[in-house]
Amino acid sequence: MTPNEQVVQDTVAWLERAVIGLNLCPFAKSVHVKGQVHYAVSQANTAQAFRDDLIQELKDLVALDAKARDTTLLIAPGCLEDFLDFNDFLVEADQVLVDLELDGVLQIASLHPHYQFAGTSPDDVTNFTNRSPYPTLHLLREDSIDRAVAAFPNPESIFEANMQTMERLGVQGWQALGVGATASDMASSAHEKPKN
Repeated sequence: MTPNEQVVQDTVAWLERAVIGLNLCPFAKSVHVKGQVHYAVSQANTAQAFRDDLIQELKDLVALDAKARDTTLLIAPGCLEDFLDFNDFLVEADQVLVDLELDGVLQIASLHPHYQFAGTSPDDVTNFTNRSPYPTLHLLREDSIDRAVAAFPNPESIFEANMQTMERLGVQGWQALGVGATASDMASSAHEKPKN
């Protein structure tokens, strides 16, 4: 298995066991089952290179019919490992949407192995709702979000339900899911390989 394949496998395992398995996102199962989630592994080892990959993935997503590709997970195993750097990058990511005139068409959600909500401690279990195996940007279609929210009776309750789920599960329960990166050397080898 190549490093990129391992990164995708880890991300799929996290999606199936945590996001879908714990129902952290009630909308994830449908697009996953239909094969409408695209996994893009960035070879970037700088924020600038990751920005270039983001631009390309946003263009690719909007160019395709939602039935073929509803959403994209852009995964960065080789850069932005520090959550504060990643968080700073999100400002740039939102600016890319504006520059491409896709603001209001697509949205970018953020996921990170060290995700931390403002006002929480790093080991607060509620942070795990947004903890993915690798730094990841979730590219979503506004139309799909609107349809999903319209079909869900009480969308504002999702966040609160997730907090309760995580508190019941606890850190040990989360770790028992086995949804982290397979090996720390996977990330470094993923971006050291030359592009084909």
